[in-house]
Amino acid sequence: MFKQLHVAINCKFHAGFKINSSVRIVFLMPLLLASCATFSTDGGFNSVEKTTQSYIKQKVVWVNSETQKTANEQQVATLLAKPLSIEDVVQVALLNNPQLQADFYKLQIAEADVVQAGHLPNPSFSMLYAKNNGDYKIEQVITMNVLALFLMPKASEIERKRFAATQNSIILRVLDLAYATRKAYINALAATQSVHYLEQVKQTAGATSELARRMQKAGNWSTLDQAREQNFSAEATLELTRAENQCVQMDENLTRLLGLKNRTDFELAERLPDLPQSSESLKQVSADDFAKRLDLLQMKSNTEALAQQLGLTKATRFINVLELGPARVLEGRRSDPYKYGFSIGFELPIFDWGTARVKRAEATYMQAVNEVASKAIVVASEVRSSYNQYRTSFELAKQYRDEIVPLRKSMLQENVLRYNGMLISPFDLLADARAQVQSMHSYIEALRDFLLADNNLEMSLIGKPMNQEGF
Repeated sequence: MFKQLHVAINCKFHAGFKINSSVRIVFLMPLLLASCATFSTDGGFNSVEKTTQSYIKQKVVWVNSETQKTANEQQVATLLAKPLSIEDVVQVALLNNPQLQADFYKLQIAEADVVQAGHLPNPSFSMLYAKNNGDYKIEQVITMNVLALFLMPKASEIERKRFAATQNSIILRVLDLAYATRKAYINALAATQSVHYLEQVKQTAGATSELARRMQKAGNWSTLDQAREQNFSAEATLELTRAENQCVQMDENLTRLLGLKNRTDFELAERLPDLPQSSESLKQVSADDFAKRLDLLQMKSNTEALAQQLGLTKATRFINVLELGPARVLEGRRSDPYKYGFSIGFELPIFDWGTARVKRAEATYMQAVNEVASKAIVVASEVRSSYNQYRTSFELAKQYRDEIVPLRKSMLQENVLRYNGMLISPFDLLADARAQVQSMHSYIEALRDFLLADNNLEMSLIGKPMNQEGF
């Protein structure tokens, strides 16, 4: 490759330019440096895959070939052929979500910027041709932005920082999709179970209302008591209708995250995961866990890149274009010999001394520094708040599971015996049956809240996706 580049330079020399050794070095150095700037084989995706799998069990795939697309579709079809667990549903989302696949191409765009930063602008050719009564003036100049050559290492380093920030952003995007999918799965399954229990409440309320209507008609029940039971039955119907609508909304949200066209394309498990048996098995969070958050690390990386960009701005505040190259000039008759030399051009800092650009870069950098400090405070608070919510929701769900639900079940069993002994009315028995079912429904909601708090705690320790503004 270097031989071909040398031939190209020699072609210009044979065309009429006499390039001295110093100018030739100026031209050859960027060409040799640019030859080192190439694309990686994986586009930076291997780092994303390795880091995400340190947080989640599921595999992340970038579908960028027909072979990979076919394999992906087969794996998704295999998972959808059975009821989806919470881990299965995350895997389907990571394989099949089209927006995530679109986000992966940000890596390719960022890497292209890194490679481009390792290439200098193309040389410029200019020519002046004038003729008057057989006298000629011909000027031919080839110039190259020499200043860009010396600034290229710093520019490349800035782009590498941006590329690393993009990788971190994609990692957060993957983990955020996993978090959102788990949340949607928990909500969808809890909504389905709620509908199941509220259907039982409606049936019981309907039976009580019908019994009250018949007894009132027979004169054995007051109009007020009959209206009270009828009102409860109507409210139970309304609550079930709201729950059914909520169930549809949760299912559709999960369908979108999975990248599927219809809700009928997948089936969920029968019930939510079990609540931990005791508080000893709960997660523990240390005081400095928030410092490992990926969004905080990304902001720090962005700030470092801004610091380097500030240095680049200061370095070019007076002269940001310096062009140098060989030139030849003909003045006189066409048969006269050319005069050889070189051309140099740069921007004169007469009207713009670069002060505004430096001030802007300094302000942008200091803004980022203070935003990092602010983010650290917010992150610490988020982790503490999420952990408190996690512990509190566990205690509430545990109380429903260990006390309220068993007590309601025991009360119903006792009242069945009392009803068989004709000690209580059927209305009392049906009321206890409704309360027992309602306690199960309340436990499902408490269990859902705990699972969501668990999921939220996990994400509070990882971070949230953010844009890359500030560069």
